[in-house]
Amino acid sequence: MATATAPKIADVKVGDELKPLVLPPISRHQLALYCGGSGDHNPIHVDIDFAKKFGFKDVFAHGMLSMAFLGRLVTSWVPQKQVRALGTRFTSITWVGDVITVSGKVTGKREKDGETLVDLEVKCTNQNGQDTLQGTATVALN
Repeated sequence: MATATAPKIADVKVGDELKPLVLPPISRHQLALYCGGSGDHNPIHVDIDFAKKFGFKDVFAHGMLSMAFLGRLVTSWVPQKQVRALGTRFTSITWVGDVITVSGKVTGKREKDGETLVDLEVKCTNQNGQDTLQGTATVALN
């Protein structure tokens, strides 16, 4: 995987958009792999009978998987060592089969503790235009 090369602060403007990341449809296989990789083996994410027992139509993605998608977007823009904050709010379930687009835009530039920081609004949106995760990120730029 290529390492991100951060943009220069002089080239970044409020309102700039990050290149969106369009992901393949969420699959049951992906959820099973995430269970193993994350250690989150809650059956609601892999066992359809269990999910239906609790009133859901199917299994659904881990919230932290969607948060990882946001992290992937941010670190495709700047190297991980320049990320200062990433916060999210889960707004909707990500179902098996959903096609998620991860997007972000610059909302501010500021100085703090000797660093030039850029604030971002980031989100995951499904194929129906519904946000499934909304968040913010802060990165340091030169």
